[in-house]
Formats: sequence, C-alpha cells, structure tokens
Amino acid sequence: MLSFEDLMTSLQDCVITEDQAASNVSQTLRLFIDKLSESSRSSVKRCKERCLEEAVQLLRQIPEAQLQVVEEDHLLLLVRLLISMQLKTVSISTACRKVDQMLQLLAKVDHQLVYRETHHCLLSIVHNEQIFSLEDLQRACMFLEDSSVGREVWRESHLSLLNKVSELFPVVLQQESLRDGPLCYIAVKVCLQIFQLLSSEVAPLVWDKEHRGAAVQTILQALMDIILGQCCNRDTRLLAGTAVAMLINTAPESRAGEAAAWSLLQVSHSEPWLLTVGALQVQCSPAGKDGVDRLTVSRGLLTCCRPHILLSSHVDATEMCFLLKGLFPLVYALCEEKLDCHYFAFEVKECLADIWKMTGVRLLPDDSSLQQELIHIIWTNAESPVEGVSELVRSAFCLLLDLYEMDCEQFCDTRKPLYFTLLQRIIKLPWEAKAKYHRLCALLPYLGTDMVLDQYAEIPNHLLKCLSTNHLSPCGSELYRCLIQQQRRELCDGSQKPASHTELDLANQWARCWRPVLHEALTSDVTLLQNNSSIHLLPCTFQVFPSAVVPLLASLDPFALGHLHAWACVVSSYRAVTGGSPWELQGSSTLETLQLALGSADDKVRLAALNLLCCSPKTKDTPTIEEMSIMRTFIPQNLNCESSPFRQHLQAGVKRFLVRIRDGCLAHVRGQKGKKKGGATCSETAQDTLEQGIGFVEWLGQLPYSYLAPGHSYQRKKTALLLLSAVLETCTDTWSPEKKKGQPPANMGCLITCARQRGQWDFICRTKQLVLISCLEDSTNEIRELSAGLLLRFFPPSFPDDIAAVLLSRTKQHLCSPRVQEAQMGALMMKVLLQKSQDQPEDCRLNSHIAVSSGSNSKASCMVRFLVKELEEHYLTAKADMMLAARTKPIHGVLSALQRCLLESPSSVYDTLEHSLTTEVLSLLESISLLLLGVLYGDPDACATEKDAPPSFCDMGNAISSLIAEASGGGEEEEGVLLSEEHSLVLTCCWVSLKEIGIFLGSLVEKILTESKPSNCLLTKEDLMTASKVFKNILLKCRHWGAVEGCCLGFTKFCASLLSSSDSEFRDIPVHMLKQGLQVVQSPRSTSVTRRAAGLPMLILCVVSAGEASKTKQLLAHSMQTLLETARTPLPEDWDQTLDLPQVCAVHTLQALVRGSGLGVAVLQFAPAVAILSLTLLSSPCWAMRNAALQLYSSLCSRMLGQRPSSEEGGPTQHGMSPLAFFFHYPALQPFLLGELRGAAQDLQGPSSEAKLHLQPSLYPVLTLLAQLQPGVHDSTETLSDFLPPLLQLSASPVYSVRVMASKALVAMTPPSEYMNILLKLTGQLPSPQERCCHNRLHGQLLQIKAVLERALCTASAPSAGLCDVLSRVEASLWLATEAQRCPLVRAAYLGVADSLRRLCCETYLSELSDSLMHDLQKPQQALEVGVSSFHQQAIHFLCADLTCARRIWDSFSALSPDLRLSLVSWVVDGWGSQQTSLREVIQRVLQTNLREALLSHSVEYRRTYLAALAAVMAGSDSTLSQHLPQSAPLEEPVLSECLDLLLGDLEDQRCGPEFLSQALYAASLLLSRWPESSLKTSMLQRWCSVLECQRSPDAPEVLRMACAEALCVAGVPLPHSTAIMSRLISTGLYLLQDQSQQVRMRAACFPSMLHHARRGESQSSVYLMQVNQALPLLLDLLLEECWDTPGTLELLLCNLPQPDLRPVLREASEAGCSSLYEQDEANVFAEPSVMTAHVLPYLLQMAERYSESSALAQSLSAWAEDSAAQVQDSLAVCKELLPAATLTPAWLALLVDPRLHSTLCGLFTRAAFLLWLLKTSDDVRHLCDPSSLHVSLREVCSLLSQNGVHFPSTLAAAVAGQLPA
Repeated sequence: MLSFEDLMTSLQDCVITEDQAASNVSQTLRLFIDKLSESSRSSVKRCKERCLEEAVQLLRQIPEAQLQVVEEDHLLLLVRLLISMQLKTVSISTACRKVDQMLQLLAKVDHQLVYRETHHCLLSIVHNEQIFSLEDLQRACMFLEDSSVGREVWRESHLSLLNKVSELFPVVLQQESLRDGPLCYIAVKVCLQIFQLLSSEVAPLVWDKEHRGAAVQTILQALMDIILGQCCNRDTRLLAGTAVAMLINTAPESRAGEAAAWSLLQVSHSEPWLLTVGALQVQCSPAGKDGVDRLTVSRGLLTCCRPHILLSSHVDATEMCFLLKGLFPLVYALCEEKLDCHYFAFEVKECLADIWKMTGVRLLPDDSSLQQELIHIIWTNAESPVEGVSELVRSAFCLLLDLYEMDCEQFCDTRKPLYFTLLQRIIKLPWEAKAKYHRLCALLPYLGTDMVLDQYAEIPNHLLKCLSTNHLSPCGSELYRCLIQQQRRELCDGSQKPASHTELDLANQWARCWRPVLHEALTSDVTLLQNNSSIHLLPCTFQVFPSAVVPLLASLDPFALGHLHAWACVVSSYRAVTGGSPWELQGSSTLETLQLALGSADDKVRLAALNLLCCSPKTKDTPTIEEMSIMRTFIPQNLNCESSPFRQHLQAGVKRFLVRIRDGCLAHVRGQKGKKKGGATCSETAQDTLEQGIGFVEWLGQLPYSYLAPGHSYQRKKTALLLLSAVLETCTDTWSPEKKKGQPPANMGCLITCARQRGQWDFICRTKQLVLISCLEDSTNEIRELSAGLLLRFFPPSFPDDIAAVLLSRTKQHLCSPRVQEAQMGALMMKVLLQKSQDQPEDCRLNSHIAVSSGSNSKASCMVRFLVKELEEHYLTAKADMMLAARTKPIHGVLSALQRCLLESPSSVYDTLEHSLTTEVLSLLESISLLLLGVLYGDPDACATEKDAPPSFCDMGNAISSLIAEASGGGEEEEGVLLSEEHSLVLTCCWVSLKEIGIFLGSLVEKILTESKPSNCLLTKEDLMTASKVFKNILLKCRHWGAVEGCCLGFTKFCASLLSSSDSEFRDIPVHMLKQGLQVVQSPRSTSVTRRAAGLPMLILCVVSAGEASKTKQLLAHSMQTLLETARTPLPEDWDQTLDLPQVCAVHTLQALVRGSGLGVAVLQFAPAVAILSLTLLSSPCWAMRNAALQLYSSLCSRMLGQRPSSEEGGPTQHGMSPLAFFFHYPALQPFLLGELRGAAQDLQGPSSEAKLHLQPSLYPVLTLLAQLQPGVHDSTETLSDFLPPLLQLSASPVYSVRVMASKALVAMTPPSEYMNILLKLTGQLPSPQERCCHNRLHGQLLQIKAVLERALCTASAPSAGLCDVLSRVEASLWLATEAQRCPLVRAAYLGVADSLRRLCCETYLSELSDSLMHDLQKPQQALEVGVSSFHQQAIHFLCADLTCARRIWDSFSALSPDLRLSLVSWVVDGWGSQQTSLREVIQRVLQTNLREALLSHSVEYRRTYLAALAAVMAGSDSTLSQHLPQSAPLEEPVLSECLDLLLGDLEDQRCGPEFLSQALYAASLLLSRWPESSLKTSMLQRWCSVLECQRSPDAPEVLRMACAEALCVAGVPLPHSTAIMSRLISTGLYLLQDQSQQVRMRAACFPSMLHHARRGESQSSVYLMQVNQALPLLLDLLLEECWDTPGTLELLLCNLPQPDLRPVLREASEAGCSSLYEQDEANVFAEPSVMTAHVLPYLLQMAERYSESSALAQSLSAWAEDSAAQVQDSLAVCKELLPAATLTPAWLALLVDPRLHSTLCGLFTRAAFLLWLLKTSDDVRHLCDPSSLHVSLREVCSLLSQNGVHFPSTLAAAVAGQLPA
C-alpha cells in the first residue's frame, strides 16, 4: 500500500468532473480531504480529533447517491487513505473511531471495496513471517476494538490471528525485558479483545474436544504463567486475569463454565496444580507469593463472569455457592492483606435475588460472621494511605447498607438494628476521623435526619471544625449537603399536600437548624472556615433551599466585623446558583453595600464582591451599563494587589464578565441580522448595550499596555498581562488546541467585524507588539513567559524585518551575558524569534553563512545550527581562557536557547535535527561538562578518571582562586569573607552550565525517543552511552547542589525514556547505571566525608523513580534490598569516622528514596524494614551513622503518616491515621516498637534511691511517632493495650523531653473507653506529703494526667463518677503546689492539672490554692532554682484567670521582683490581659503609674515588653483597628511630658534596636493622643512628626515603618488644628501607602479610613477600612481640601513626581554590558513613580485652577513656573530628538526596556501638563513660553511615543489632550 502522503497527493490530483459529481459535492470532497491532511499534519491530539470530526460532518453532507457516481478508482484511493489514516492514529482510540465512521459511510456505497481493502491490510499483518511486533499488535488491537469492518475481517481470520499470538507468547516470556514491557501487555490485551469480541468463534476451540485449538491452549498457558508471577508487571497480570475470566465466559453451557471457574480457584494453592477450562488443560506452577495472582483471578472473575457462573454450586457440594463459599474467602484474605472488597459487595448486590432463591435464608442476618467480616474489612481499610482504597471502601459500605436493607425487606425484618449499632459506633469516632462523615452520609437515608441529629447533637460543631481543616472540609460539606437534601425530602414527603409548603416556609424550617451554623462559619475570623463555607455550603444550600437567602441576609450587618464578606458571598452564591437578581433582594441598599465591599481593604471581601458582579448562570446575560461602570472603576484600583490567588481570581472573574459581554453582544449582532432580513430596526436599548459592551472590551484591551512599561511593579505587570490574556482569549477568534474549554464561538468573526467597523478592537497593532517585546527583558521569569506566550499565540506569525533584526542583535547580546537572568531572557527571545521570523530557507536570516540541508523545517534547523556553532565558540573560548569565557561567553545562555528552540518548538525534532548534528551536540556537551568539572577540580584531567572522588568545597574554592590568580598574572588574591566578583563569575558559569546541560540532555533524549519510529531514530546506543557518561560525571563529580538538582530533572527524563523504550539495549543502560551506583555505595572508600558525592543518592533515586513511572518496579525492590543489606553491615573494627563509610552512604541513599516524590507510596511496602533499621542505627558508635539514621527516620515518618492536616490555627499535632490503622498497614512495626518501649521501661525499674541514667537513643523517636497518631479512634474491643504499661512506666524517665513525649503518646494509644481508668490509676498514685517519691516519676505522672484529662474533657459532655473521683484526688494533693513540694517543675505540672479542672473545682480549693500561690509570689526570691521561672509563669496564668486574684497581684506590681514583673507584662502581651474590661483598666492604671520607672530600667527586654503591654491595654484587644481610642484618664502632665521626652529621645537617637523603637514609637503616639492641647504638646508633635519622617524611609526596618503606620492611626486622628502638622502627617501617610510591605500599606490605609470616618461624625466602633488604592486619593483630597494654600503643599505633591531630566537616562542606557554579576534592587520595589504621577496630576491641575484664589498659592505656583519652564521645554526638545525613525533601532529598544525611561517621561509630561494649565489660567506666567506651541509640542511628542511602544495612563493622556482629568 502507498504511504499516506502519496495517497493524499494522488487523491488531490484526481479531477472530479461535473459529469461525475455536482460542483458542490466536488467542493465538499476537497474540503474533506483538506481536513484529513490537516489532521495528519497536526501533532496535538485534540487538533487531530477536531479535524477528523469536521471531516466526518463534511462526508455526511454528501448524499449517498452522489457518492455512488464517484469513480471506483477515486473511491478506492479514498478508502485506502482512510485505512492509512487509521494506521497512523492507532494509538488514539477516539481518532480511530472517527475514521471508522467515515469508512462505514463509504461502506454503504461499496461495502465489498471497504471490506476487501481492510482484509488486505490485516492479511499483511498476520501473514508476515516475522513474529508480531508492538506496532502489529497495536494495529490488530485497533481493528478489533475501533473498526467495525476490521472485526468482520478478524472473524473470518480468527485462526490466523490466534496462531500469530500463540507464536508470540513463548518468545516474549523467555526475555525479562519483553515480558515486563509494553509488548506483553498489548499481547494480553489482544487476547482479552479476541475472547470478548470474537467469543462465538473462540468457543468451539475451547469447549469442543473435537475442535480443540492448540493455539488457544498455548495462549491459556501463557496467560496463567503471567498471572502466577512469571511477569512482574502488575497491570499485565491483572489484565491477564480478566482475559482468562472472559475466556471462561465463552462457555456455551453453564456447567462447563462453572467447572472452569471452580478450577481456577485453585490459584490459592502453593503447590503446582492443573487448570481445566473445557477441553483445555494447563499446568500451573506458582512463581511467587506476592498475592497478586489471587487478586488477579478474583478481580477477573468478579468483574467479568456471568451471574450463573458466580452462583454456581460445587460438583461435590451442591449447597456451596461459588460467590459466597468460593470467592468470598479469597477476597476476605486479600482484604486482610490491605486490598479492598468493593467488587465482592457489588457482585453480591447484582446476584442477591438468586442467592435468596438458592439458599432460602437471609444473606446478612444480624451478628452473622459474614456481616461482621464485611464490617471489619470496611472499618480497617477506611484509613488506607494507598490511593483509591478509601473511596472503594466507602462504596462498599454503601453497598453493604443497601444489601442489608434489601435483606431485611425480603424477610420482613422491620427492626433493622444494624443501622443504630453503626450510628453509635460512628458517633464514638473522633471528629478528626475522615471516615466518620462518609459513613454518616451513607447511613442517613436509612435513619432520617431527626434520628441522626438527636443522637449526634455535636454535628453542627463538628462540621465547623471540619470546614476549618483542609483535608476534612470536602467530607464535612458532603455530610451537610446530604443532611439538608434528606431534610427537604422529609419535609416534602411528610406533608399531606406537597403544595402546602412554600419555598420560604421550607427555608425557615432550614434556618431553625442551620442558619446559626452558616452565620458562624461565614463571619468567622478563621480564613479556612470562611472560604470553605462559602465554597461548599452556600451553593448546595441554595440548590436545595433557594429562599434561604432571605433568613441569611437578615442576620447580616455590613458594618459588623466579618459580615461584609459574608454578605458578598451569600449574594454572589445566590446569583450564581439560582440566577436570581441580586439587586432585588434588599432594594437600593444592595448597590451601596456592594460599593463598600468592592472598596474593602480585605482581599477576600473584594473578590467576593467581584464574583457577585461577574457571575451568572447564563453566559448571554449581558452585564448592565451600571455593572460595566463599576468594573471600570474596580479593575484599575486592583492591578497591584500582592496576592497571587487574588490575581488569578481577578482574571477568572474578568474573563467571566467578558464572556457575558461577548455572548450578549453576539446575540445582539445575530438579532440585528435577523431583523434586517425581516425589515425591522434594531431597538435603541440593544444598540446601546452593544456599544457599551464593545467599548468596555476596547477600554480593557488598552488598559494593560499603560502598565507594562519597565518601572512598574511586578504585581501590576502580572495582573495587566493576565487581564490582557483574558481579553485576547475571550474576544479574538484564536483557537487554542491545548484547551478543552474556553474556545471562542464559531461565529466570533461577525462580532470582531462589527467592532472593527467602529474603529475598535485592534488588539495586535505594532505599538502593542513593541510593549510586549519590551516585557521579554523583564527581570522576572513570569512576566517574560506570559509576554512571550501572548506574542506567539495572538500576534501576527512573523515580526517585521526591522523588529526581527534589532531583536536578534539584542538576543545575541543577552546570550553572552554572565548574568543568569539575562541569559534566560536571551534564550526566550531566541525561541520567540525562531517562531516569529520569516521562513527563508538556504539564506537563513540568522546567519546566511550556515548551510542548511533541504529538510522540512529549514528555519528551525538553521537556528539550531547557528546555536550549536555559537556553543562551540563558547566552549573553545572557555578552553582557552576560562575567565574571559565567564565574563563574555559563559555557555549557559546558549544551552538554554538550544533547549528552548529544540524542545519548545511546535515542529518535530526530526524535522530539525539529523544524526550527524545530534552526535555533534552530544559530543560538545560531553566536552563542555568535562571542561567545567576540570575547572572545579583544578585539574582538567582529574575528572576524566573513574576513581577520583569529587572535590570538597575547599578544593573547589582553591581551584577557582588559582584560576583567577593565573588569569590576573599570578598575583595573590585578597582574603575575604565574601566571594570576589571573579570567583562568583567562574562558579556561576560552571554550576549553571552543568545544570543546563543536564536539563537539556535529558529533555532532548526524551523528545527524540518519544517521536522516534522503529525505522528511524536519531540516537544510537553509543550516543546514549555518551549521554549517560555526561550525567554520571555531573552527578558523581560535582558537589554543587544546584547543578545536581537541575541535572536530576534531566536524568529522570533520560531514564524514563530509556526504560519505556521497546529496544532492550536502550532499557539496559539505566539498569546498568543503577547497578554501578549501588556498587559505588557498597564499595569501601578512602575518601573524606567532606568529599562525598552529593549526587550519588540522587542518581539511584532518578533511575528508580523512572522505573516506577515506566512500571519497571523490580528496580525499586532490588535497590531497597541492596541498600538495606549494606546499611545493616557491621562497621569494621578499624573504621574511621573521618572517612565516607558505605553504611552511612547507604542510609543517606535510603533517605533520598523515601523522600523522593517520584516514588509515591511505592516505597511504603519497605517502611517497616527501613524504620527498624533507622531506629537500630541510632545506637551506632559512629556519629555520621546516627545523624543519617535520624534524618532517614524523620523522612520515613512523614511518608508513612502522610501530610499533616493543615488548619487555620497551625493544625493539630496529630496526623490523620489512628494507631489501629497504622499497625494494620505496618504490622511488622508493632512488636518492634513495643519491644523498644518495654526495654526502655525495664531500665527504669529498680530501687527509687538508685540514680540511673540509661540512654536509649531510639526511645524518643519511637514516642514521637506514637504521639503523632490520631487519638480516640479505636475502641475498647480493639485496643493496643500492650503499649499502655510501658508508656505509664516511662513517666519516671530522668529525661524531661521523654516524659513530655510519653504523655502525648499515652493519649494517642489510649482508647476513649480507658481514659477514666488511666486517670484513676494515675491520680491514685499521687503521693501524700509524708511519702517519699521520685520527682521525675511524679512530674511525668502529672504530665500524663493533664494530657489524658484534656482529651477526656473534650469528649465528655457531663462529669462522670470517675471524673469526680479524679477531681477529689487532685484536690487532696494540693500540697504539690505549695512550698512543701520542693521541685518547681512538679508544682508547675500540678498547676497545669488544676487549671484543666478549674471549672469543676470547688471554690474553697481554688481559694486555698490561690492564697498559697500569692504567698509564694510575694515573698523575696531566694537562690536561683531550675524550673522556678516556669512555675512562676504558670502561677501567674492561673491567678490572673480569676478577676479578684488578678487585681491583688497587679496591685502589688511595684513590690514584685523584676522577673515576676517581666512575667506579668509578658502575660499581658500574650493577649490575656485585655479579655476583661475591668481588669484591663486596673492593668492600664498600674502600667501608667510605673511607666517612668520602667523607661529608666537597664533591661531592654523589660522596657520593650512593658511598652508592648501598655500598648495592648491602652489600644484594646483588636490591634487591626485602632478604633478603640483609649477611654481612661491621661497621666499627669509633668509625668507624661517626662515619659514622652524619654521615649522621643530614644527614638531620635535610635537606641536599643528596631523592636524596642517600634514599641517606643507606638507608646509615644498613644501618650501623645491623651495629652490635652498646650504649647508643649505642639513642640512634642513636631518632634514626633520628625521621627515619623525619619522612620518612614524604605531603608528603615519594616517593624519601624509599621510602627509609623500604627502611630498615624493612634495619634493622627483627629488631625491637629495646625495645617503644617497636618500636611506633614499626610505626607507620611502617602509615603507609607507606597511602602514595599503589604502589611505596612494596609495599616497605613487605616489612617485615611479613620480620618474619613471621623470627619463624617460616625462612631469609632464601626470603622470601614478601605483599600490602599482608595485611601491614597482620599489623603490627596484631604490635602487639597485642608491645606491647598499652605506653602509646603505644592512641594509635597511635586516631591512625589519622578525627575524629568532625560539626559542621565539616555547616557546610562547607551552604556552596553553589565558591570556586575548581580544587580542591586531598589530599596522599595513596590513604589511606582509613573503611577504616582497619575494620582498627583489631577491635584496639581486643581491647584492651578485655584491660582487666583490665594496670593500665597499664586506666589508658590509662579515661583515653580519660573524655575521649571525652561527645564520642561529643554526636556521636551531632548525627547523629540530621541524619538526613533520609521524603523526600530537598537538604541530605541534599549531605551524601551530601561525602567527609568517611562517614569522620567511621566514626570516630564506631568510637569509639562501642569505648566500648560498654569499658562492657560494665569497671565502672570504666560511670558515664560507660548501655551499653544507648548501644547502642540507636547501632543506631538506624546503621539509619537505612543506609536513606538510608550503608553501613558489615561489621566496623563487626558491632560496632554487638554482635558481636565476626572
């Protein structure tokens, strides 16, 4: 058969005449053929499928009658073309089916022709003398599965197919690489399809002795060999089990199939056995004991066998059901081995009626063994860490309940006790157990909501806890959904008249139970709870109860804390779910509340409000004009948000808004066309909506370009690019093949045409292209990548010649930059150039001297050859002079460019490379890697040897220093702490280049092998061996972690590609490397530990991870076994701790494997062995071994227990796995860990007088592991009670940390039913004052009492009798808190216990205890004791919890010791002191009274903590709003003055560090705000303002800048009467609103928020905090309102403008090259001078407007005009000179990417516009220059700049145009 390309050419050459077919048919066929051609050319799967779908539709358009007149030759070509297309898309099942649809259409015309050609194609496969190849099997599989005609042919030729498959299996099973690879898997798949799809043809060969087929016998034998372990690939074995079960299904008689199924159950035998399937018999010999054979058979039988086989009885015992008596024991045993019973439960449900009929009794009677076994398996597997098992167990539980229900109904059992039993068992589970909620969901329909809520009253509380924890929120929200759905069903079903309940009635019923829950969740200050409730609870609430919005909104006050966010979430969710109008819910107040939410300082609130604006269930719901107006205001105010999630949500919201506009406008355009045809006119409303929609898109499409110039913040540029991407994706007709959703509508072109007719939507003009090109040189990778993506996707396919030439020159310059960032820029620019340069073969535009072969992609080939030549030049330079190369040709830039051009190109690598060029690249990479490693060695030849170890860091440093000294003429390099510039250059060049080599090489091999064909591969085994040497050298001979880590990325790809290859020689390469790596680990070395190869563990990890990905699983088992054996090897007698020991290296490698994310849970099968090893090695005499073992153990625990659940408050200390589940999954650990605990406990047994310290290194790690298990999951019937005695005994450990951890482990290992017994036992051992006791044991027992008590009190609803006994025993041991107990730690521990029981203790006991503690605290402190500080802190916490005691101790504050005073003020700082108002007043009085003494203290810590405590009580508990302006009486003026003078003196002299100074500033501000008006206060205010102006600087520490913002809020509201001070405070506020720290900006925004609030005369209790970008214009408004004629106001505004002088910018931009390796960042990278000009300009123009209203203002403005007019005109003249010519020049592109150009131009044009406005409004300054000529010049320059890639904010553009900005 001809190739596809030849067939396509022949068919296109055929001429279909008018006589043969109608002209429209001819045209359709041409389009059809074009779509086939386009599909064949596309490499993207979705593009192929899309083209084929369109081809199917085109072919269906041609009537069958007209196809019949097509010439037979042409039809034959068409059929052959389609069959060839099927063969090309054999790996894409959906594409094959679409081609088959076309063949079926042609078969209707000529079935024989299609059949004959398909038959010919298949015969060529089976009649080939060679055995089946992988490609042959794939084709056979495709024709069976996806071709209807192919199946017909196979029915006729089934014997030939079976024979070919039977010939293949013996060959495959003989070779390990083949039987574990894809060939064996596909062969088994073909067998499965034959048995399934050709069952009638296969049946006689299996079940009829006369027709028994030898081929089927061979196939069955091979399948059983695979099942029994001859093949290691688990997926292949599972598929083989399904194939055998499918073969049994072909039985024509039920008895024969039943006998075969019973015969197959012998798989559980350990001895050889005989399988009989009809007339076939095969010998079965188990090859392994991994249980997969039993899993394979049971899975296959359960999922494939017909019901009559599953229900069959045994020949020897007719009452034995195959399903229950044969399969269930097998499945149960598998489940005990951590597999699931899902399939069994499903099959039982399917066959239940037949089982009842057969047995005549209940299947699941209560307390039956079958029921108990099923529940046991479900319970124990619910927490399985294996992916997917918990979901299957959940399904099994639902099926079990369903089976039980059917069983009870069948036998009329109405009691159904199992449900209530299960409910009680579920309730006992702790709220942290994920399975609890899934089981409740399943049980709910059987019990009803009333029963569940009555029995489990804690559900609402536990739901809130779930929603506060990430991993529990989905299951908690699912339970809520099930509850309210069931509640609605019950409400509707329980009513006699369904219509009697209105929706509002139903919603009110819902609100009784659930409104408080949702209200608490939505208004909570826990972010996770807020988010999860709005995401999960609200939508399902409105789906079930749409009218629930009414009671929810009624409970919300937008001005209350947290309610605004809740309001926005409720309304937006209601709109999104129901489609109801939000504006009708609360009338006009809805819009007012929305404006508040959109301007909130909280990102969450603004996003929720944005979602309300953007969401709608119908995309054609066009936004209203008011909504568009709100968005025009909102979007510019939110461009510089620092939160990445906010930016993503903003983009998503805007995209939804644009889709609504687009679809709505499209509907209007279509409506216009329809009405035009009908002669009707378009309504004015529709036309206006269309105009507004098109205008909004035009505005949004222009907006981003104003903020993409260098000099804007990263946040603003990122947001602008995301918004631009949203516009281009939504409102252009560019189709993106990689996206499944979000494609533009098919008729998008008509809307674009409509917009273009209005002169809008020109999204891809040259000036916009220049802006995005300038972004390619941004300092951040994200901006560069986004810009490149937009240029490549949406802009014209090629750059204009001038842009391409200049960009190429710039690219070459960057590729040679030593700065990694600039080299990366050059690489990206080279990729863009490649895809955007015009296609000119032979004379390549990049370098016309490079010859290019006549390949299919000469442009890419030319570029690659150019880069290879450039790389070779860099290599030769480095070889000759490494220092010169590091500065001017540092290699890594060209490597990155090669990688991008080769691997990120849309074309195939085979179109770009040829074998000679590939070999050249590999050789060059090897040479470069050896050269660079030689530089780090200091000896170019040393790294070429196999035995030398990598150099130490010291050796590397010395080698580079020698190189620098040699290059500089032999001089000695100066010693210094920091690396010299030259040293950094060489080191960076080496490690970055080595990293890039690894990444590039791995990705290149992956791409070549992925795109290779059996007949054509660019790589030979020798090439791959060369590549493997490069990887090996870098990983084993370079110690720089950056190089190793980067190389690992490429090496993993390299290994995965080879292991997935069909070539066995290729697969052997990584296997051989792994063996070599393991040998290196095992071999003794005389190498220092400081010269250990960092990459050796990574080399092994990469190969093993690649093996897991390619399903070569034996590599992991072999590696783990080898490493475990090596690590267990005893140390030699003469071991040297300074040498790198094999055992230590093995442990480090094990740690790498355990931590490796590529291995997933596969490594967990070795967890017990590794854990035992690591704990054992902690006792090694070798320090390096102990250190490595501890690291390994820590990594293993994280892997075994999984990720710790995250919650808002730091998360629980436990993980989600209970002790029962942990030891179920790791049973081998239980006896070992128990033995370790018993051994440690045994060492503690002995006379109490005997002082012993037996250190057991493994003890603390064991306790740590147990303590992390989830407590309270297992019940008394399944306790791990053996752990409790040793844990209790460990309370006597002499090691403090062991006692603490033992108490935590005891809680985890104790079942809830044993809590009281443990507490009674421990409290019963508390000694009396006369008894001698061990302090260690007593302390440990008290810790254990406290830990168990806290857990018991969490679950106990009311005090039990046992708890009362515990309480009485604790009260009786009061002496443990008195002086009679000498140990302070014991006293502190006892106080902890008493504090836990405080709410249950009697008043007498509490009073006596408090008196004793007060006495202890007030007596003079004696000698320093260990633990006394801890006791004092515990005592203070205990006393201050009681108001009376707290007042007593605070009243005696001045008499206490310094340490106690520090503890007291620390207690206040921790937040305890502000919880009660009356106590806060006492503390405030005491602290104010003692303030002067505290400020004179010599202890900086005490002064800092004291001031923090004073601030806490004076400002109130909520520090986020300084709304609580203090109400207490101020200090006396002399004392206040002295304290303020001390504080301001410290601030002015900047003494004692930033932390103290920040507290001092805040305290000074608080005191200043209390001071009555006086002349002295004014001078203090001036000093205070000076401090603020000093500390607001970006160079000041952040904590001080934050203190400045706090100070403004505290003392700046209300503003002083002095306008001078007012303007100074506003100036500080403006500075802080532009601060680099988001926290500082947000705090500074409180200042204008509070000012605005105070000026409106509203109470301080409901201050609305506005967003920073709203706060800034508010301050400027206030400045102009209050201080417009103050002399300093003009200077204040002008100082916020950037300098207008262009000459320094031009001079520095012309200086080529970088001066250093690293670039110095600005002090404030968030500040945006050009944006600030847009803010300031309107206020400058307003001042110009008021020129005549104030002589002082007129004087200031005239003076400024006199000083600035000449400079402005001169700068405009310079600006005219620098404007580019008609074509782009290198100088102009260099200016475009200079961050100072845009800000300087903005500063210049702002001053020019200001001057122009002054000239228009004042005759006094008109003599300075002519206004009209200045205006013309300004507009001309601005217009030319905008045409050449410089865009200005709309405010500035309007002012230049002569308009007064809004």
